[in-house]
Amino acid sequence: MAVVWGLMLGSGLLLIWWSFWPQQEAASGRARQDGRLRELIAQAGIQRVSPAGVVGAMVLCGLMVLLIVFVLTRTLPIAVCFALFGAAVPWFALRWQAAKRRTLLRDVWPDAVDHLRSAIRAGLTLPESLIQLGEKGPETLRPAFREFARDYRSGVRFADAVENLKYRMADPVADRLAAALRLTREVGGADIGHLLSTLAEFLREDAHTRSELEARQSWTVNAARLAVAAPWIVLLLLGTQPQAVAAYQSFAGAMVLAAGLVISVVCYRLMVRIGSLPQERRVL
Repeated sequence: MAVVWGLMLGSGLLLIWWSFWPQQEAASGRARQDGRLRELIAQAGIQRVSPAGVVGAMVLCGLMVLLIVFVLTRTLPIAVCFALFGAAVPWFALRWQAAKRRTLLRDVWPDAVDHLRSAIRAGLTLPESLIQLGEKGPETLRPAFREFARDYRSGVRFADAVENLKYRMADPVADRLAAALRLTREVGGADIGHLLSTLAEFLREDAHTRSELEARQSWTVNAARLAVAAPWIVLLLLGTQPQAVAAYQSFAGAMVLAAGLVISVVCYRLMVRIGSLPQERRVL
């Protein structure tokens, strides 16, 4: 009962503290979180999934894992821990897809810039050069440039069509390219060919350097992930033993699981922060 009264007192104090903050700030925080999730979905190249759909998938996966683990172990604390892991699966799958697409775009952008430079040197206008990328450009980039062609041919202004292209790509290189093309369209630019040639060379050097660094760091990151996952795999196997189940059904066992969960999350975040390369920020 002392623990229950303590939790009720803490919840009451939390609600009192929460009431001092304006509702508008909370709404803006949710909007920022929703914006980050939308950007992650755009980076993954998934067009028919909304932030609400991602959250719903996380809740559904968490409930499914909770039921499965509870049926196997008959222990609620263990089931709750694995339910949190299950709820994070859609999020990590989305991040993995975004990283995979980012790598693919990094490899094909230099060729796309070369195609664009060749089309401009051949006498095509900027809109025609971008439309041509939807037919003859790299396969990964064709859908986005076909969408640009549909927008431009339907009467959308060039600047707005480029903005839509930048939003669909959700890529730093697309941001820089869109800014350069929009500026060239508005004020003119005789050095657009030299600019695109320099950009393509820079992108190739950056892709080569990042590929080498990622290859050298991949084994370290994978080993750290295995080290974080190993204790929980052992816990799942122990959960099938009645003696281990009885130990984790107590309050002390639940606190041990909670402490292990916090330590695992902190160690994983620290490992990702140390082992990952800095990503280019979208500043335009």
